[in-house]
Amino acid sequence: MRFRWSAIAIGVLALGFMPRQGMAQGSQQPGQKQSAGQLGQNYPNPFNPETRIPFTIGDAPSCQDGGKQYRVTLRVYNLLAQLAAVPVIQGGSGNVAGGQPLENILLTCGQYTAYWDGKYLNTQQEVASGIYMYALEVDGKRIVKKMIVMK
Repeated sequence: MRFRWSAIAIGVLALGFMPRQGMAQGSQQPGQKQSAGQLGQNYPNPFNPETRIPFTIGDAPSCQDGGKQYRVTLRVYNLLAQLAAVPVIQGGSGNVAGGQPLENILLTCGQYTAYWDGKYLNTQQEVASGIYMYALEVDGKRIVKKMIVMK
């Protein structure tokens, strides 16, 4: 139990050192350029064994510049900031097939959903119960949220 609390404390400290640019929707100052994306809360949360993560690219739903492509990556990290997984895009859209890992792919303006089966990257082993962070990076701007895995 003592080790679990120390891992949580380390994770909280790691959150403090992650880049804060574009952290949340609605946090922009007047006159600043609109963010390239928004990240929703995963559902269900807490979850076991799988979850979905909604996210928006560009200025959806209006999409005034519908032809522009954004470089998108979505990753899941444990509290030690170690990469745990790369979710896949659910459904597919345009030139992106459903089930494709969200790793440096080009997406147009719109609303998307990512799927994560709750397993470690490239394995069939389920992740441990605990708090995880997921980070959406759109054209170099990062948005981070947390999720809970409960078994």
